[in-house]
Amino acid sequence: MLLLNKVICLLIGYAFGCIQSAFIVGELFGKIDIRNYGSGNAGFTNTARVLGAKAGITVFLLDLLKLIVSYTVCSLIFDGNGSFISGLSLLPGIYGGIGTVLGHNFPFYLKFKGGKGIACTLGLMLCVDWKVALITYAIGFIVFLAKKYISLASLTMALLYPLLMIVFGFDTEPIILMFILCILAYVKHKSNIERLINGTENKFRFGKKSETIKE
Repeated sequence: MLLLNKVICLLIGYAFGCIQSAFIVGELFGKIDIRNYGSGNAGFTNTARVLGAKAGITVFLLDLLKLIVSYTVCSLIFDGNGSFISGLSLLPGIYGGIGTVLGHNFPFYLKFKGGKGIACTLGLMLCVDWKVALITYAIGFIVFLAKKYISLASLTMALLYPLLMIVFGFDTEPIILMFILCILAYVKHKSNIERLINGTENKFRFGKKSETIKE
């Protein structure tokens, strides 16, 4: 895949990623900037904790959807393939997906303060290979049930998926790109990792609007 085409896919993905679901839902559901409440993160988990299950699930589904649309658009333009489309290469969709995660995490119009990109990353997993994604989701869900930490389950899935890609014989570049997303997830979860190590990480529960940043 040509470098220029990769850049175009990243830009297309970034445009979709900048549709900041948590910020929009926060304004619609609670008339708040979600980044000023709870952990300050504009993502599914914080939205669910602050505004409850309905808002959190809405954010999660919207973040999945924008990734799937981004992946599909880039694949259609540059003859890509994946779980739901047939073409020559996974690369157009994956580059579009990476762009979407970057747009979600660093939206320019919100001063580059967005989410952590996990829901988008889970969507990219599904687009690349739904069977590998389901294995990854299942293990992540087991981790969550055992520990009740969304962050730990998210980090587990982010690392597990590219490892499974190696096991299932994917090409080198897609594997490297998914490892890059894994690294980004770990960087964005730096404070969560510190709290997990210290035993002070918050277990997940749905909540009501909080007035202060707690985490």
